[in-house]
Amino acid sequence: MSALLVGYARCSTDQQDLTAQRDGLLGLGVEAERIYVDHGLTGTNRERPGLREALAACRASGDHVDLVLEQWHAERPDLDVSPMAIIGRLSIASRLIDAELAQTFATHGLDAASFDVLATLLRAGSPYELTPTQLMRSAMITSGAITQRLDRLEARGLIARTPNTRDGRGVLATLTTAGRATIDRALPDHLQTEHRLLTGLTLQQREDLERTLHQLIEALSGPGDNAGQ
Repeated sequence: MSALLVGYARCSTDQQDLTAQRDGLLGLGVEAERIYVDHGLTGTNRERPGLREALAACRASGDHVDLVLEQWHAERPDLDVSPMAIIGRLSIASRLIDAELAQTFATHGLDAASFDVLATLLRAGSPYELTPTQLMRSAMITSGAITQRLDRLEARGLIARTPNTRDGRGVLATLTTAGRATIDRALPDHLQTEHRLLTGLTLQQREDLERTLHQLIEALSGPGDNAGQ
């Protein structure tokens, strides 16, 4: 099987050049009829028929992982490289999903880290406050990282830090009125993006994938690890 290149080009800001992207893809060896384009600023128009066509072309002709597996089978037939088919595609899917979500966050002046903090405080329920340790456990990050996130959000007036009167020592991070308004605007768009990213799967495929990923996460998680929750 020879590699079949598929290209995709789009502009999310008026600073980007669609023609330059097409020329770059042509220079990489992508045939003109295999380059799919979305016109207009995709940062404001989330309908991306060009992306759907590009993904459909990839599915119809195999993908990069198929090529990698074929090359390893030829070079090292003594090795079982089948895990690469799963791990490789999980990695690719993660990168593609993160890139799409990042664009949605950016339209609201957020990134994935700040969205995570605001969303965690909102779903905690009134009075929308948690300790840094509770936030750290939810996001599974270090204390230094959560401090940096809270510093940035507090500087923008999206959260406030107040003494924790329950223990008299620590602090509580509380969602401010501005922070609540921001996450209330961002959350529906975030969910719309997630729904769009899954449109290529049937309801049954989604349920099967959810169940399989849940089993994988449980198998990878150690005792007491809440990574799958």
